Amino acid sequence: MYRFQHIEFLIGLVLLPVLLILFIALIRWKKTRLKKIGDPILAKSLISSYSPFLFALKFIFFMLAVGTLILGAANLQKPGKMDNVRRKGVDVMIALDVSKSMLAEDIKPSRLERAKQLVTRLMDRMENDRIGLVLFAGRAYIQMPLTIDHGAAKMYISNARPDAVPSQGTVIAEALRVANAAFNSKERKYKSIILISDGEDHDPQALELTKQLAENGVMINTVGVGSPEGVPIIDKETNQIRKDAEGNAIITKLNEQELMALAKATSGIYVRLDDSNQAVDRLQAQLKSIEQKDLGDSAFIDYKSYFQFFLAAALLILLVEMFIPETKLARL
Repeated sequence: MYRFQHIEFLIGLVLLPVLLILFIALIRWKKTRLKKIGDPILAKSLISSYSPFLFALKFIFFMLAVGTLILGAANLQKPGKMDNVRRKGVDVMIALDVSKSMLAEDIKPSRLERAKQLVTRLMDRMENDRIGLVLFAGRAYIQMPLTIDHGAAKMYISNARPDAVPSQGTVIAEALRVANAAFNSKERKYKSIILISDGEDHDPQALELTKQLAENGVMINTVGVGSPEGVPIIDKETNQIRKDAEGNAIITKLNEQELMALAKATSGIYVRLDDSNQAVDRLQAQLKSIEQKDLGDSAFIDYKSYFQFFLAAALLILLVEMFIPETKLARL
């Protein structure tokens, strides 16, 4: 079965009806301008060499070229042979805190940037594991389901920021629930959630939920980002320290106790993100302790791409369009 590798690019096809509307508006504008001349005979003589048919034909070719380019960018593919390399790994959902407190700079360049660097380095060592991504703050959203396409995962990680989640806060329980929903519910092993947060807001439901996840074979490993001493929160728009209703500076602190409790409840580990390399080493060793399974994923399929044919067709159509005149061909 054929598929488009980058289906998101197909949204560009909405340009075609927009271009058609603009073309119709242009034709009407031209007719209106001719009527303003007043004398029909004069108007007709002024455009005697103009060919509405050729002008429309040029537009049709241009539309075809745009549509073909969009289809080429989406990259039509046909599945080929399955990769015969046997791979084993685990399913890992990364729950990344993107609340505004993660913008604190008690670790440089910021808590969030250090967390993103950690995830990127960890993925470089997880080539046999499927990875998914959940972003959370006041709500939790799955950004990417489990996949072995680590390139796509890195793209989502690099774009993670507070405005990706409309409401603010730190709902760890919801993040764990959303991450767990991405796993195969029929399996009771091979699964891990890596929760990366400053754990600032206490979530009483989180610990109770972890006990249920542990019974379903999910190991939660937590990464604490920030310092227990904390730092004031700086408003990025005003560059001023944010204050509470009493006028006191709002301090954001790393809540290690909650993150430790969550990991302990599922036989996982807690790591404070001081040294990224050491944190990656500990997490990788912990993930290796989970029993591995044979993984099947679309990334194993050798897809044949056809984008080059679409691009070549688009260039040919544009070339033909360039040689179509807007004026009538002179008679010999």
